[in-house]
Amino acid sequence: MTRSAPVPRLVAVPGLGLTAAVPRHALALLPHPATVVELPAYGLPARRGTPLHPAHLAGVLLARLDALGIPRAVLMGHSASCQAVTAAAVMAPDRVTGLVLVGPTTDPRARGWPGLAARWLRTARHERPGQVPQLVHDYTRTGLGGMLRGMDAARGHRIERVLAAVRCPVLVVRGRHDRIAPRAWAAALAAAAPDGRALTLPAGGHMVPITHPAELAAAIGAFTVTGR
Repeated sequence: MTRSAPVPRLVAVPGLGLTAAVPRHALALLPHPATVVELPAYGLPARRGTPLHPAHLAGVLLARLDALGIPRAVLMGHSASCQAVTAAAVMAPDRVTGLVLVGPTTDPRARGWPGLAARWLRTARHERPGQVPQLVHDYTRTGLGGMLRGMDAARGHRIERVLAAVRCPVLVVRGRHDRIAPRAWAAALAAAAPDGRALTLPAGGHMVPITHPAELAAAIGAFTVTGR
């Protein structure tokens, strides 16, 4: 009798400046265990000189999966960490069986600092004030310098081009009021992937892992079961 292959584990990487506590809001509602991996500037402090390009972080992520004994995974990114998990899917196509991209950056129409700042401000009005203590804690831990260097590295990464080489199913998820990842950008990323789909949640802004964890968990759960 042949042994069945192990079920891929869902592995999430927090967004830029955020700790593991943020994705765990949604992951705790899933029926199966999930893992959060923090990376430099994405949950861990990033000292000056630390390489923060998404391709380098993808290698760090895959090494962490090795250390954790996770041979196959569905990777979930949030905001700028979507670029690192997408790069990992291209680097290790036999190990990454699916991608969940939540509020991915960076739309070419707002890749510069002024455009990014404007979209942050337009999205902030739809966010819930109750998340502020969590954000202050996480951003203080990461440090403003590390966050700025991380975003600067992410801005030059063309995630839409990398997605064209991804071999696994891709789900792009955004909150209804997310101006950082607008509907057209999510649709473009889904179309760039050979097997991609975009989903807009009925509410929420950019921080749906905190503000709308149940809706996000439902989308993730359906995707990990069906690939759609």
